[in-house]
Amino acid sequence: MGRVIGPVCRRCRRENQKLYLKGTRCYTEKCSMEATRKNYPPGQHGTTAVIKLSDYGIRFRELQKLKAIYGILERQCKRYFEISKKAKGSTGETFLILLERRLDNVLYRAGFALTRKQARQMISHGHVIVGKRKVDRPSYLVKIGDVIQFKDGIKSLVKNAISLRRNSVPAWLEVNDEEMKIHINRFPERQELDVPINERLIVEYYSK
Repeated sequence: MGRVIGPVCRRCRRENQKLYLKGTRCYTEKCSMEATRKNYPPGQHGTTAVIKLSDYGIRFRELQKLKAIYGILERQCKRYFEISKKAKGSTGETFLILLERRLDNVLYRAGFALTRKQARQMISHGHVIVGKRKVDRPSYLVKIGDVIQFKDGIKSLVKNAISLRRNSVPAWLEVNDEEMKIHINRFPERQELDVPINERLIVEYYSK
């Protein structure tokens, strides 16, 4: 199983915006994007004048940002795009909705994990149940009507994440904090997604 490794704060600095990859740290003064810290691109040339990007560079950086947010690799990203191309409707919107349907993203959106990376670890260690069966693939795409629960051994970690939840739960999810359950009411719509991504640029990148 492929993994995204390396210091994640560098990825926020590279995109020059908070991607919220470090959980609660991103809301404190320790965040690398705060004015008192290294709020410039990583690397030895980070403090020099920013080079103007080409059209290709703009599209490439948008793709890299999306992969950093969702914690996926190029192969996975391209597969979602190919699925989106064959579906009805807008390719870009379908692409983002597929990413939102990933099980690791659903746990994060529900506030049951502090980051998508933490959610991914919960799932791959076999602590998450969808319906009546264990699912250990973070890339599992949830369906309408799915009920997500947790095994007893992980519930203390989930309870801690709930207590530190920063964002409101999206309307397409029904969350029961006491029972630690998530019910998938429907799929999200584009206007409900708060990801800072211009999907049109990614469609153009893969369509070149």
